Amino acid sequence: MDKNVREREFVELMRELLESDQVRMMGRWRHHGPVTTLDHSLFVAYNAYRMARWFGMDALAAARGGLLHDLYLYDSKDKSAHPGNQCFDHPRFAARNAEKITALSPKERNIILSHMWPLGGALPRSKEAWLVDLVDTVCAGLELTRAYRPHRLRERLGVRPLAAAAT
Repeated sequence: MDKNVREREFVELMRELLESDQVRMMGRWRHHGPVTTLDHSLFVAYNAYRMARWFGMDALAAARGGLLHDLYLYDSKDKSAHPGNQCFDHPRFAARNAEKITALSPKERNIILSHMWPLGGALPRSKEAWLVDLVDTVCAGLELTRAYRPHRLRERLGVRPLAAAAT
């Protein structure tokens, strides 16, 4: 299948979430070096979606869980924004925020809560949760080493970050 067709299919499937202010707001914060949380989450979601389709898994759950896995909506470098260790705590914040904008299936909720396994969080309980955990790790590695710049994917998909509020 043509790359452009796959990308259009992904955007159509995820349109409601991609147009939500909460998801677009992830573009305000850095996650891995210069990579925003939005760019990282799109990178994870799109690759998890493609791999889940390839392996005959639940591609929708993998894509939704991948997109929402880091929906914690605060500056992770600001210690006053979260009470504990960011690595261990952010999956719970992300799941809580995701449930405010969409109904999550039990599988999607587990994908979000377990994406930091084994460092913290829940145990992955589905093939899709294991897949997103792996894809997240690989994507983070590619971002941190600057081997891939996921803002290009966001631009190709036509996803616009939400502008920061005027101060």
